[in-house]
Amino acid sequence: MDGEGGSFRLAKSAAVKLSEMGERTKQLGSAMRDPHQQKRIILVIVCVALLLDNMLYMVIVPIIPDYLADLESEQSEHVHLVLHPNTSSANSTNQDNINKDNLDIQIGVLFASKAILQLLVNPLSGTFIDRVGYDIPLLIGLTVMFVSTCIFAFAENYATLFVARSLQGLGSAFADTSGFAMIADKYTEEAERSRALGISLAFISFGSLVAPPFGGVLYEFAGKRVPFIVLASVCLVDGVLLLTVIKPFSNRTRENMPVGTPIYRLMIDPYIAVVAGALTMANIPLAFLEPTIANWMETTMHSTQWEMGLTWLPAFFPHVLGVYITVKLAAKNPHLQWFYGALGMVIIGASSCTVPACKTFGQLIAPLCGICFGIALVDTALLPTLAFLVDVRHVSVYGSVYAIADISYSIAYAMGPIVAGQIVHNLGFVQLNLGMGLVNVLYAPALLLLRNVCQMKPSYSERDNLLDEAPQGLYDTIKMEEVRAKKKGYSSAGNCLSVDENGFDSFRAQQSSGPEYT
Repeated sequence: MDGEGGSFRLAKSAAVKLSEMGERTKQLGSAMRDPHQQKRIILVIVCVALLLDNMLYMVIVPIIPDYLADLESEQSEHVHLVLHPNTSSANSTNQDNINKDNLDIQIGVLFASKAILQLLVNPLSGTFIDRVGYDIPLLIGLTVMFVSTCIFAFAENYATLFVARSLQGLGSAFADTSGFAMIADKYTEEAERSRALGISLAFISFGSLVAPPFGGVLYEFAGKRVPFIVLASVCLVDGVLLLTVIKPFSNRTRENMPVGTPIYRLMIDPYIAVVAGALTMANIPLAFLEPTIANWMETTMHSTQWEMGLTWLPAFFPHVLGVYITVKLAAKNPHLQWFYGALGMVIIGASSCTVPACKTFGQLIAPLCGICFGIALVDTALLPTLAFLVDVRHVSVYGSVYAIADISYSIAYAMGPIVAGQIVHNLGFVQLNLGMGLVNVLYAPALLLLRNVCQMKPSYSERDNLLDEAPQGLYDTIKMEEVRAKKKGYSSAGNCLSVDENGFDSFRAQQSSGPEYT
């Protein structure tokens, strides 16, 4: 009897646990049917992907130079002993200097390879995203990033590290572009779109600034593999969450997407070109200072290793503050987005010019914080503006326009590790900073071109209020019907009107009382 009673209690306990699991599954399912909850979960998935991408970009900063130096010394010692067993110390010193120059070139090429491949792939990834939707490219990006991180963890030579770094650029071209495009697609109101993109920028900043100390500490105490294994695990969890929540291979919404504007047409749009140029100019100081400021600090300030490692960490806080301020200002005065971007470029320019005047580590923190604060103003103001320009001037499909934004970033970070060092060597660190500051200040007035466009901003991105022609594609038509429904006091269920296998019956039913769109 005791055995039967124990079995009964065990079965009852298992049934209760199964019931609780079923209830939680139902709650998750109901949450995913709620558009607001769905948008929040998608935002979390995208923010984690952007965080990972930027942590992978910056985590190698304290690891790779030391690791490659060890590899180079081991190889050079072995070759030296085999080929020149009786070489003098003077010749050995000359050989060490040559090896150091070669190592610097190798590090620069390795750092730039990610941005270079990302720059080359982005035109193709933007078009691909416009064709298939945003979820599958995001999954592809996370998968490639996971593979590249695992290769980084177990790589033992320069060639393998170069392949892993280049693969990361391939994954970023899909993950970053589709992530930004997905946010712009889900958050259609200007205020909430700015807020969501601002949150994603805060994650990018956090990943970029926290990754070097994160990687340095784990590399020092746990070895080279551990930082990459940790990031690969997070990447795997984010990919599983994407498969579970969004279910990209069973999502049929891409069948209803209109054909997006070709990327070459977006590139020659003068408004989009001005925004893309501003994104590039604003990020050049950060991209050019990252590979050069440590050597300058060591020679001019005699800074310690921990000071050079923590150079950019204080700048995280003004960056987040800049994002917060811009989001709040954009909600109150959306027609001044161009002004916030121009103000950010002036702040970046002034801060860049004051960097060479700093004599101590404490003084250096202020201009670096100013640069990051200005970048926050530019990015937070102009990234939503790209989506708005597509809404009012093209078809509301966002893959290609955010591929252009990613190209703008990639240009800066592809040139940084290669060009910045040459400029410092030939002209000097002071001239580099003065040039970057002057370029930003001179470019700021170009954003006046956006003044008339930004003045058209309403509280909702309504093509029917902003264009004289008919809506272009199914996406715009559905969005117009949803806006009209909200204005009349009712809303359609979900994110779009019901669609059956033969057509769009509910849309046609509503269309019977209105004009016929072609």
